[in-house]
Amino acid sequence: MTNKTIKEFQQLMKELYIVRDQQRGIEKSLLWLQTEQGELIDAYLKGDTSEIVEEVADIFAWLCSICNLFKIDLESAAWNKYPNKCPKCLGSPCSCFKK
Repeated sequence: MTNKTIKEFQQLMKELYIVRDQQRGIEKSLLWLQTEQGELIDAYLKGDTSEIVEEVADIFAWLCSICNLFKIDLESAAWNKYPNKCPKCLGSPCSCFKK
């Protein structure tokens, strides 16, 4: 295990794949992300925990690659959207669906 950040992982994806990602383009990269999500669903339906772990990692890697293409800092975007509270009700934990 490692204590590296999301930002560091996104940078690794950039170093490894940015040329291929740029050649593939955003549209095809988004389709690849969808494919990986389908593979996660298949792994879940089979009950294959080790495959679920692999597919979650693949989805995260593709999301980082797509963010690189859009020039989005994923870590900053996530923390800005979810600053330790629900962005809708501002609660922590979320109370959006409480009656």
